[in-house]
Amino acid sequence: MSEQTFDNRDGFIWMDGKLVPWRDANVHILTHAMHYASAVFEGQRAYNGEIYALSEHSERLVRSASILGFTIPWTREQIDQASRDTLAASGLKDAYMRPIAWRGSEQMGVAAQKTKIHLGVACWEWGAYFGAEALAKGLKLEIAPWRRPAPYTAPTASKAAGLYMICTLSKHHAADHGYDDAMMLDWRGQVAEATGANVFFVKDGALHTPTPDCFLDGITRRSVMRLAEKRGIKVIERTIWPEEMESFEQCFLTGSAAEVTPVGSVGPWHFEVGDLTRQLMADYAALVRGERANS
Repeated sequence: MSEQTFDNRDGFIWMDGKLVPWRDANVHILTHAMHYASAVFEGQRAYNGEIYALSEHSERLVRSASILGFTIPWTREQIDQASRDTLAASGLKDAYMRPIAWRGSEQMGVAAQKTKIHLGVACWEWGAYFGAEALAKGLKLEIAPWRRPAPYTAPTASKAAGLYMICTLSKHHAADHGYDDAMMLDWRGQVAEATGANVFFVKDGALHTPTPDCFLDGITRRSVMRLAEKRGIKVIERTIWPEEMESFEQCFLTGSAAEVTPVGSVGPWHFEVGDLTRQLMADYAALVRGERANS
């Protein structure tokens, strides 16, 4: 049986104010976003029929669009409701959600002032981003051949489609060399993030994580930091150089898609899937499902 593609499914996608049949949710070939990456998006998850941190995601979508110079013609509250309506129409309780806003096809060329702004929301069933085995053994990461750009060269505070081109290239490079994903450095050579998730390290019972000055300060990242602080675990945001990874005991990634996923190695450096990582994995799972975490 062939794998189900994303253009040929049953169900509905919310598009410009209404739910349309999945296969009819199309855009024109000359859509500005396709040619010039003038799109912003979110990734979020629903658990037990509730979308985790929904308003935070909608607010970031609006903010990302503003950074790219356009205004989404729906309010944060309306975007929240569009996501809820899409989830309800899917019939799913646990789902991955993808809101996206983009410039349309009214104008072609680098300039885009005359384009109409569109908004869509899709959702689908999606299990563990890296697969169940990764949750037990930890991911194998390569050092990416591409680096996160400096904030004065790209709109790095936005969740913009164009910023993910080098992530795709890095992830493909990693897969071609037998790795699960890639760890990206920034333009200075400091540790930044994976291709679609933030990173944490454990040393002497404390968490260390790069300062997000040229990549997203993820919503899941902040959730995990709050969970750690509730348990009295010190969280240190700082510059981290690659050679420091030799001194860390544990490592894990965080993201709406990745959730909390342990890392077994980054390049030549190896980590254990330890108790602190597993505790935060359990705490996050309990948080997003509205359950009480074990002490």
